[in-house]
Amino acid sequence: MSTISINNDQITAQFKTLGAELFSLKDKNNKEFIWEGNPNFWGKHSPILFPIVGSLKNNTFEYNDNSYSLPRHGFARELTFEVIDKKEDSVTFSLQSNEETQKKYPFSFELQLSYTLIGRSLHLGYKVINTSNTVLPFSIGGHPAFALPKAFDSYQLQFDGLDSLTFNLLEEGLISDQTKTIEIPNQQLNLEYQLFENDALVFKNISSKSVTILEENQPILKVDYSDFPDLGVWTPVNAPFICIEPWFGYSDTPNNSGKILEKEGIQLVTPKTFFESNYTITLL
Repeated sequence: MSTISINNDQITAQFKTLGAELFSLKDKNNKEFIWEGNPNFWGKHSPILFPIVGSLKNNTFEYNDNSYSLPRHGFARELTFEVIDKKEDSVTFSLQSNEETQKKYPFSFELQLSYTLIGRSLHLGYKVINTSNTVLPFSIGGHPAFALPKAFDSYQLQFDGLDSLTFNLLEEGLISDQTKTIEIPNQQLNLEYQLFENDALVFKNISSKSVTILEENQPILKVDYSDFPDLGVWTPVNAPFICIEPWFGYSDTPNNSGKILEKEGIQLVTPKTFFESNYTITLL
């Protein structure tokens, strides 16, 4: 594994070739905004979720009458990407399917992750290329963890345009039909660990397309995800970070058929075409 750095006159970002993972984002004052990856809480920083987001029912799916097994959030975050383009302020990584990936996920693809710095923003681009002659089903998502150096209850999340939040509850890692709604005065959710006692908050088809992190009511960072329909927000209890996760798709439901082409939230790319989406992290 090697590391790659990009920078401009405002910010610096660093990545691992393992998983093409962002692991550092600093302003010109050397302030770090990405979680350090302490394994006592969670040993990742900002993994890519592909070719699934969340968990499959029984960790398996069916395709063409065969059964396949995939771990939670897929396998891309555990594989080494190739650098296919590098400039001072941008880098693009590529992962191509191979004999090993096809044992778990019987499809041919190329996954490209691009990172570009513009001013005080990092633009994250996803491109999923179907290199086969059959439909390519997948989910994809980001999982950036942002460092919260002060007490957890010193922070708020501001959801653009919302005064209440409705999220689906998780049931043994799967998405249940049960929902919960909480009011957020001034569009702000006060962070407290009890929100995450039952794992992540999962928002299907969320209408807010940006979340701002506030530290003692002062905005410090914004995530814009207008391309993405779904959102996860997560932290382990007592951990000093928060994950804001733009998603296409989410875990299976308990009554899921198991057939990947029927999976709720799945994306389908026709042969020899591609899917693209992007989101932006801005330091305020």
